[in-house]
Amino acid sequence: MPLDPAEVLAARGTDRHGELAKAANVAYHDWEAGQYDDKWGISYDQRCIDYARDRFVHVAGVDGWPYPRALEVGAGTGFFLLNLAQAGVLSEGEVTDLSPGMVQVAVRNGRSLGLQVDGRVADAERLPYDDDSFDLVVGHAVLHHIPDVEQAVREVLRVLRPGGRFVFAGEPTRKGDWVARRLSRLTWWTASRVTQWPPLRERWARPPAELAEHSQAAALEAVVDLHTFDPDRLNALCQRAGAIDVRTVTDELTASWFGWPVRTFEAAVRPGALGWGWAMFAYRTWQQLSWLDERVLARIVPAEVFYNVSVTGVRPG
Repeated sequence: MPLDPAEVLAARGTDRHGELAKAANVAYHDWEAGQYDDKWGISYDQRCIDYARDRFVHVAGVDGWPYPRALEVGAGTGFFLLNLAQAGVLSEGEVTDLSPGMVQVAVRNGRSLGLQVDGRVADAERLPYDDDSFDLVVGHAVLHHIPDVEQAVREVLRVLRPGGRFVFAGEPTRKGDWVARRLSRLTWWTASRVTQWPPLRERWARPPAELAEHSQAAALEAVVDLHTFDPDRLNALCQRAGAIDVRTVTDELTASWFGWPVRTFEAAVRPGALGWGWAMFAYRTWQQLSWLDERVLARIVPAEVFYNVSVTGVRPG
């Protein structure tokens, strides 16, 4: 990762920032591509199929299934589109990402699942497709990496057929992200020190070189996360870009308060130290807290406090 994060931060507010931010995204995501699924607990089994399907249904419902032809923007390793395909949401899909490494992994993941998925390296602000090419465009945790989000939504609407739908899920809200980052920093600071205690070091501690590498990655990650979103403002942005029937929903409150420290702790300890029992404890606890957030807290807590915001809209005509 040769790009200096300080250079990207220093360019904020200048004409150079957008291109430097894109370069940082390529550097970071190429470096992460081979380990990204393991880092974030991504799989292509029923656990993540259900998760992707539920996120889609939560914001867009089930009308239009299966969409004949779909595109994922900023696909990463293909998590959202591949799991939606397995859930029956779409029939045929393509993936794009600014990172060549991510596109390569996404196509490989598709083949391993028996899904023929084409992939292209592409800038979301300039999609390399003809007008009216897709029935559905999706993305997961991608809008906050794009310098000009409104331009990207315009491009999405251009490549959609009239009446086609877009769904972007998993974007950080301003207030939710503020809490999550502080919980993560505290967890990393604590875990990286406690595991160096001699009685714990052999089993739990990552080697110092690995900790330094993760700290480097975290520094670059901080400059590739360009935006947080207020649900109402995200709705208005999509309408300005030309979308109709725009809707936003939020999810994960207590689930994010639990999930971010858990993921940070997992990154701070030696791989394999926690075992299957820990994985099931983390997943089931997250499920229970998500249920609490959706069925109870969403009725009484302001939407903008939740961690994730998802948005859907339709191309006119």
